[in-house]
Amino acid sequence: MKVNRGTFFIILAIVLLIVYTSVFGLFGIKGVGDIRFGIDIRGGVEAVFEPKNHESEPTAEELASARTIIETRLDNSNILDREVTVDKQNGNILVRFPWKSDEENFDPEKAIAELGEMAQLTFRDSSGNILIEGKSVSSSTASTDESGQPVVLLNFDAEGARLFGEATAAHVGDVILIYMDDTLLSSPGVEEAIYGGQAMISGDFTTEEAKDLAEKINSGALPFSLATKSFSTISPSLAEDALYVMVVAGLLSLLCICVFMILRYRMAGVVSSIALLLQISVQLLAVSVTQITLTLPGIAGIILSIGMGVDANIIISERIGDELRRGRSPRAAVKEGYAHAFYSVLDGNLTTLIVAILLIIFGSGTMLSFGYTLAIGIVMNFVAGVGATKLMLNSLLHTKKLNDKRMFHIGKEPKTRRLFERRWIAFVLSGCIVVAGIAFAVCGGVSLDTRFTGGVVLKYSCENDIDTGHVERLAADSFGVPATAQISGDFSGDGGKKLVVTLAQNSGISPEEQSAFSQKLS
Repeated sequence: MKVNRGTFFIILAIVLLIVYTSVFGLFGIKGVGDIRFGIDIRGGVEAVFEPKNHESEPTAEELASARTIIETRLDNSNILDREVTVDKQNGNILVRFPWKSDEENFDPEKAIAELGEMAQLTFRDSSGNILIEGKSVSSSTASTDESGQPVVLLNFDAEGARLFGEATAAHVGDVILIYMDDTLLSSPGVEEAIYGGQAMISGDFTTEEAKDLAEKINSGALPFSLATKSFSTISPSLAEDALYVMVVAGLLSLLCICVFMILRYRMAGVVSSIALLLQISVQLLAVSVTQITLTLPGIAGIILSIGMGVDANIIISERIGDELRRGRSPRAAVKEGYAHAFYSVLDGNLTTLIVAILLIIFGSGTMLSFGYTLAIGIVMNFVAGVGATKLMLNSLLHTKKLNDKRMFHIGKEPKTRRLFERRWIAFVLSGCIVVAGIAFAVCGGVSLDTRFTGGVVLKYSCENDIDTGHVERLAADSFGVPATAQISGDFSGDGGKKLVVTLAQNSGISPEEQSAFSQKLS
């Protein structure tokens, strides 16, 4: 790309436009005000589902399967801050998820509709006999056939493939009816026996109708139908002003970083600060436009990538200073500085990007939020922190007054420290730290929350305002396990407020323990 004096101002204008869009939104693009925050920041909805028209008590395997399907459904909808808990004793499934970004009425009954159909999918013959259940469908997607007509593709698991093959072989020339509970979704005809676990539903579909049918088939993969037993609102697990505090702290931190970069690295610090604004703005847009839930781990991913972006710019600026000390001109120093620093920046970011991609592929819930924001930030490190800064610096060097060594940080010649000669000290210290960490983990254990251990939920009716932070400390001291406390508004019962205390343990608590804790609360 040919660089001239105007390149800097073109990039600056693009950055300012992106910053404005990320803050206020533009042309229908959502800004930071439309970000969907997690339960911990904004609160959300709690719904309890129970089996519907199930002949017997659901087994642990069926409940676990239903939980996995609901979690996958939430992940596919970019609802990454969610808790799906199985109540094995009563056969219920408890789901918690955050409000939509544009929620105004905060009606939990309407919000539950976002979870999709909770009915059971069945494939039946023309007499109404069930041939295959929805749990045998591994996936369903909308696509097009060779002529470009919308179709729905089905993939069955091993058992489903066998049953579908037998069903189609026995009903060639007939139809197979696809039901969601007692509602007919589709009635495709069978032209030939279909084996191999893959099938295509064709018909007079529009693209939207094919997509809608595929989504309903996917949602119907539950092992049994579910009905809403109760629903309520839940308060944020953090303090009400936590978001405001985080925003103020983030802005102050960004200001301090920019001031430091400008004072130390001068012109290189200015372009680094502009690149940092670009990186943060794109990350925020990536979250707001896709409506991926921004959780505390997601915010941690943004912060981590910002730190890596600053680190990359420091490495580059120091390398430029090294070249200037060797007597190179500013233009040559910038060229050599970026060339020598590139692989150091690449190695550090590439290894972290691999981890972020693995989290996105294999992770779920809040891990996806962390991996997504981290991956976007690392990509922007290269686009903004390396590419944009190099273009801006070379553009500014076309101005005679700025093409001066005094516009860069040169510093003193660093002293050579032959640390490798004492590498055994580092080996010993590192080994001690690793051994100590393993010892603490083995002896003290690792505290896991309810996402890993399941938990015990205690509910209390309340009238006055309650300090949930105090309740969490009280519960943790009383039961010796991590605890969370939230205020819930019950819309399906008496409409009163309830205090919900969740304990991260599977063993349950005795009536005496619960009574003692209740006395402490009162």
